[in-house]
Amino acid sequence: MKRSRWLKPCMALCLTLPLAALAQQPDQPTVGADAGIHAGSIAVPYSGFASPEARAFFPKMLAAGSKAPPITGPIEQSRAFYDRMNSDRAARMEKLYAVKTHKASIGGVGTDVVEPADGISAQNRDRVLINLHGGAFLWGAHSGGLVESIPIASLGHIKVISVDYRQGPERVFPAASEDVEAVYRALLKQYKPANIGIYGCSAGGVLTGEAVARLIDRKLPVPGAIGTFCGSLVNMEGDSVYVAPLLNGQAVPEHPLRLNDLPYFKGASLTDPMVFPGQSPALLAQFPPTLLITGTRDMAMSSVVQSQTLLVRAGVQTELHVWDGMWHSFFSDPEIPESREAYEVIVKFFDRYLGQK
Repeated sequence: MKRSRWLKPCMALCLTLPLAALAQQPDQPTVGADAGIHAGSIAVPYSGFASPEARAFFPKMLAAGSKAPPITGPIEQSRAFYDRMNSDRAARMEKLYAVKTHKASIGGVGTDVVEPADGISAQNRDRVLINLHGGAFLWGAHSGGLVESIPIASLGHIKVISVDYRQGPERVFPAASEDVEAVYRALLKQYKPANIGIYGCSAGGVLTGEAVARLIDRKLPVPGAIGTFCGSLVNMEGDSVYVAPLLNGQAVPEHPLRLNDLPYFKGASLTDPMVFPGQSPALLAQFPPTLLITGTRDMAMSSVVQSQTLLVRAGVQTELHVWDGMWHSFFSDPEIPESREAYEVIVKFFDRYLGQK
């Protein structure tokens, strides 16, 4: 096991759970000009380990996220809101990271294919990454996938295929897992399984674990390596679902939103390891090397940390990177230094592990 922690601040948000959707209480915390949180007599300064750019960006990020429609509102409103947000991010990323993109149907599933503008490197010609976008299993298709794929394709000089998997409320579990399986089966005709990587953020991180569990259940070879970021192999539990809202200027929720509260998981069993693979040590023991990323202001931090603990117990090679002061899906905003650090960690991890079997 290699375990490293980068302690250095919720993409408005990639599970993506808008902070504004969390339960409100009368005494609403406020965010000061110095990015510190003030709640009654309690004052929590912004992380001294985070970059000055992150400190300046943090209040702006919270202000933008506060405009998000409630998660219980019309799905069209949420999809339009996050598509505008992610389209803006993707446009900014394309100015920093040169890529070329096109749409393709792979295994009967719609995808966005992202490649470095200067070409795929020689060592990556036989490698490919599958990205599973975030968005609470409700939104994030296309633009959200581009946000998560552009910097990785450019910096890694590798092809990234972002999957437009089926989501709620129109579809329910296991529709998304079925779509990932279809894409994976199609790619197996061109790539060795050891040369395929899968990663995702928030809902995409959860889906990455579910997809691998499904591949194992279907007796398919597992990918060479995976990444579960700001969402992983267990339900949203632990300290962070209560502490992170406060650190992000929100009231501590009496009843935090869990993954099983999302429309996509209607009717799914919480004890099914195809939903939460962390419940089965035998299943986890068959997982490939796994990269886990989170931040100390991420409401999913506890679930990510617990997932890493369970993988280590199962004997899986893991890396856990935690940035101090960082929020949910922080690396969706390309300008802060911590985002670049996360991109480099992702690129190096897959470069190290793909093709090793």
